[in-house]
Amino acid sequence: MRKGQIVCNLLVQVIKRVIGHDSCYVREVSLPERTSPFPRSPVPILSTHQGLFPLSLAVMKKPPAAVGSHHRKQASSQERREKHALGYSQVKLSRPDGEELGPGTAPEFPEASAGLARRQKEVVLQASVSPYHLFRDTAEVTVFRESLLSWYDREKRDLPWRRRAEGEVDLDRRAYAVWVSEVMLQQTQVATVINYYTRWMQWPTLQDLASASLEEVNQLWAGLGYYSRGRWLQEGARKVVEELGGHVPRTAETLQRLLPGVGRYTAGAIASIAFGQVTGVVDGNVTRVLCRVRGIGADPSSTFVSQQLWSLAQQLVDPARPGDFNQAAMELGATVCTPQHPLCSQCPVQSLCRAHQKVAWEQLVASQSLPGSPDVEECALNTGQCQLCAPPTQPWDQTLGVTNFPRKASRRPPREECSATCVLEQPKALGGARILLVQRPKSGLLAGLWEFPSVPADPSGEHQRKALLQELQSWAGPLPATRLQHFGQVVHTFSHIKLTYQVYGLALEGQVPVTVTPPGARWLTREEFHTAAVSTAMKKVFRVYEGQQPGTCKSRKRSQVSTPSSRKKPSPGQQVLDSFFRPHFPTDAPKLKNVAQ
Repeated sequence: MRKGQIVCNLLVQVIKRVIGHDSCYVREVSLPERTSPFPRSPVPILSTHQGLFPLSLAVMKKPPAAVGSHHRKQASSQERREKHALGYSQVKLSRPDGEELGPGTAPEFPEASAGLARRQKEVVLQASVSPYHLFRDTAEVTVFRESLLSWYDREKRDLPWRRRAEGEVDLDRRAYAVWVSEVMLQQTQVATVINYYTRWMQWPTLQDLASASLEEVNQLWAGLGYYSRGRWLQEGARKVVEELGGHVPRTAETLQRLLPGVGRYTAGAIASIAFGQVTGVVDGNVTRVLCRVRGIGADPSSTFVSQQLWSLAQQLVDPARPGDFNQAAMELGATVCTPQHPLCSQCPVQSLCRAHQKVAWEQLVASQSLPGSPDVEECALNTGQCQLCAPPTQPWDQTLGVTNFPRKASRRPPREECSATCVLEQPKALGGARILLVQRPKSGLLAGLWEFPSVPADPSGEHQRKALLQELQSWAGPLPATRLQHFGQVVHTFSHIKLTYQVYGLALEGQVPVTVTPPGARWLTREEFHTAAVSTAMKKVFRVYEGQQPGTCKSRKRSQVSTPSSRKKPSPGQQVLDSFFRPHFPTDAPKLKNVAQ
């Protein structure tokens, strides 16, 4: 018996045990001579109660526990060869009952078909990438690693999360310190994060954070933006404490799979910095560095380009110091290879930078009036076909220099919304003046934070006073409608929403103080307001109410007396009359003169 037949029979016995059905056997189908790119030989077909399958595809149907990853890879490779060779349109197959499958009919395994199409597309795209955008030998990779790490050792910033992680022996505490910093640094500058990180570490362990209340978390996170990040951090801490025995997952794969709110980048950063896993990371800074170093002008937000960037990052990461290398790449993008004003003369990998080479050549051509011949290396496929080059519709702009890379992703403008909000104040409340705050829903935008009572409003402003007054009365009881005043507006942009707040105010003067409030509402002093879990937008609203931002938006007039700077300049004739009737003060009376002015 041939060796291949023995293997097939053994696989069938395994499949019988896995699918729990004995009515399956192997048939051999000879390939038509024209359609087969391989030597003409029988192809094993598995016949089961569920239909007909090429044997390798049937093997792939088995659960992961039954087939190891090595076998799955072999089956996937064999599947591609056999499916191409079968030539369904010319092979007649039959089920155990003898019924034939007609020409052009294939056994039903749509997952395999979709996977095959996806892999074929990837192969085509990969073939359209020039080596110009890659690191082609280990020597280049070694130079990049050594240059970057040497620079990082000299120039790295002294940051509190780095000190804490480097000095922490306990792996779970170290991972927690890195985790918090990486989440806070998403879409937020380092200078802003430092104070928030220091205050957050009043919960020095995962157990401390897990036992805190959501109100405390929101209160500490207030003003940092992207408020769901704080909630995800606490939910992740609780999962580690309650379900994972207090131990943070040790690999990027398990971190991303088990912890809520942890994506590919955050997982890779924690795994490499805290646990030393050799895995690359790609964030905005690393994207910028890699696009410039390898001259990648295509849209980095596209799936294919993103995959290439992750592959480059994985190729470059230093196996001896993965955490330091990833931090060095991010540091380089944050401090030297910046978006608008890069400091190329200080770049440790300038000699490997395609963007810098391109700029130098363009300057040389311009200064010496040389023809634009490619004396420097360029993409061999730079004809509009390379998937990593900028599209022909976006040619090189000499005025931008290296900032031609990366290509700016097109973003949808944020949708515009309007809201009417009111600062309701009790000036004579017991213990001092108090303002009303209500809590937002537990999900959605600014979930769980506190705000002034608000209602959605029509941009035209119709009926918003009536709707707002009804909302206020639902929280505080009957109110005098005539005292509701409009003070101005505040425009605040969230990640995907541009929200315009129409700011109103209502002071309950001469009324009996409100002492009973329903759940979800509370009266705070002004000092308590500034430390409460409120968004930056609400702080802007309150500043308008207080009249502290004149000129930026309409504000409450505290006095009817206009200041000299705000008076309209009189006409020349009026100036003559004013000069004639202006009283004269002696020069030895400066105080009186100041009063008059």
